[in-house]
Amino acid sequence: MARPVRFNVHPIQADIKDNISLVDMPEGYSGEGFFTTQLSSVVGLARKNSMWPMPFATSCCGIEFMATMASHYDLARFGAERLGFSPRQCDLLMVMGTIAKKMGPIVKQVYLQMAEPRWVMAVGACASSGGIFDTYSVLQGIDQVVPVDVYVPGCPPRPEAILDGFIRIQDLVGKESIRRRNSDQYKNLLQSYGIQ
Repeated sequence: MARPVRFNVHPIQADIKDNISLVDMPEGYSGEGFFTTQLSSVVGLARKNSMWPMPFATSCCGIEFMATMASHYDLARFGAERLGFSPRQCDLLMVMGTIAKKMGPIVKQVYLQMAEPRWVMAVGACASSGGIFDTYSVLQGIDQVVPVDVYVPGCPPRPEAILDGFIRIQDLVGKESIRRRNSDQYKNLLQSYGIQ
């Protein structure tokens, strides 16, 4: 007995011309056959749309991050296709979950091994402020060992909050001057954490 074929009987062509979004080009001057802009704008645009995050997950926030990376939310849509599990290849450290005081030096070591320029996102209440664990053994926020750029609140935060934090990191990266890392203010910040 023949089985009816239900698929591809009347295929519908996909109309994607209105569904594709392009990256906005940086501000500049354009004319016939040329475009000029600042080098920092072009570098910021490239860095912003090619982030390599390194997840440092210890608790339930790591599960929410897994949901963020999965197909429903898909962090790769925002330019973070490649997760790196080697700090030397990553530029965004995403610390998620409870960090014990014994793990503080490990977080700092991972941060120091990352490529410059590097950014840090504290995901969840525990990484941001110790969360509900106001005890002798839990670090009350990773900003005690490394400088943090964006805090994502929640216990645990929803995937939408993690995506929002990532977009805020992208905004910082896109607007950052190339020379900011050489400024006295940035060097003083690193020295306050004992980083040369």
